[in-house]
Amino acid sequence: MPGKKPESFNEFIANETGTVKKSWSNRIRIALVYPNQYHVGMSNLGFQTVYHIFNLIEDVVCERAFLPEKNNQNTGRIISLESRQPLTSFDIVAFSLSFENDYPNILTILAQAGLPLRSEARSSPLPLVFAGGVTCYLNPEPLAAFIDLFLIGEAENLIPAIITCLEKTGLPKNTSKTEILAALAKQVQGVYVPIFFKPSYNQDNTLAEFKALGPGPEKIKKVFLTDISQTKTCSRILTPHTTFDNTFLIEVSRGCPHGCRFCTAGYIYRPPRFRSVAVLNKLFQEGIAKTNKIGLVGAAVSDLPGIEELVSKNISSKISISFSSLRADALSPGLITALKQSHIKTATIAPDAGSERMRRVINKGITEQDVLLATENLVKSGIPNLKLYFMIGLPMEKMEDVEEIITLCKKVKKIFLETSRKRGR
Repeated sequence: MPGKKPESFNEFIANETGTVKKSWSNRIRIALVYPNQYHVGMSNLGFQTVYHIFNLIEDVVCERAFLPEKNNQNTGRIISLESRQPLTSFDIVAFSLSFENDYPNILTILAQAGLPLRSEARSSPLPLVFAGGVTCYLNPEPLAAFIDLFLIGEAENLIPAIITCLEKTGLPKNTSKTEILAALAKQVQGVYVPIFFKPSYNQDNTLAEFKALGPGPEKIKKVFLTDISQTKTCSRILTPHTTFDNTFLIEVSRGCPHGCRFCTAGYIYRPPRFRSVAVLNKLFQEGIAKTNKIGLVGAAVSDLPGIEELVSKNISSKISISFSSLRADALSPGLITALKQSHIKTATIAPDAGSERMRRVINKGITEQDVLLATENLVKSGIPNLKLYFMIGLPMEKMEDVEEIITLCKKVKKIFLETSRKRGR
């Protein structure tokens, strides 16, 4: 992270552009919590998007909270960033979950906020505790004892439906916690309330049955957008104190058509969906008005129909464009030219495994020749740095597969140096 890290949340918020501050009067009060420190949470485009969606609703005030910085983790209760209110003052504490590694931090935050850890121990007037995000699609059960309600699906459809239901049921003062949860379970598709289900297990501790106790459906159905071009998913708050340092992030696609077996996003975000170039052009202009750094985000940005047109149209000597992911087999001459014109200094290729055998096992769909050809073409175009991503510890992996990572890197380096020398580098 560039520059000196602020020592307090007051300093963090002073460096932000796009912060939302609303009156609490006659509004549903939501504390949106990222269970990690500020610079991790604010680097998360999903977290920023949920913050924006909540605050678009007139009858809602949504404020952010984070795991305290390391130098302040044991001092006082956790409070919101915008109004400095304790989490116990909110109607809802909503966790945005992207990584299983953050699960223990949820318990830390609840305890430090002065809230009982278990759902069954919390009742009115304590806030309801919600959770949503990628890991809730995967498996919410590790947190089921601690969370009142999970959002299974994408926020754009779920959040407005939940708020409408809450307003009808009289949150926060006129209805009991159980009645509110029952109403949400019955009326909103994609809502999972653990207390309305009972798991049973076999003698070997495998799941035998997951019985619905009612109210609500027997099986929770995931909610997702059919056309993401109807929404704008982009950075809502710019700050230098993130991994991306004042970069305006734009989501170009959701999901991935390639089906790599190790990739969660390729499965839970099915079907893969792309935003139209027309919508993305408008988002480019919105971002350029705020900063000179644009980041394109997606599981496979190079698969976007019209990616060359999009980048070429928005290239400027003053604008830097970065890409979250590029497939070695999708680097067409036109795209490579666009990469060079967008002032990229480092291109990233993800072979993910060193050997052809392991790439077939994980269904990666690219060959060693794809990687080597991409290396040659990138260096020929004048992009001076190359980064490779690999994973170790994959199922069915052998030691020779790991050693093949070294072999492939040597081949890449050989082509990199030979091609660079031809360019006088």
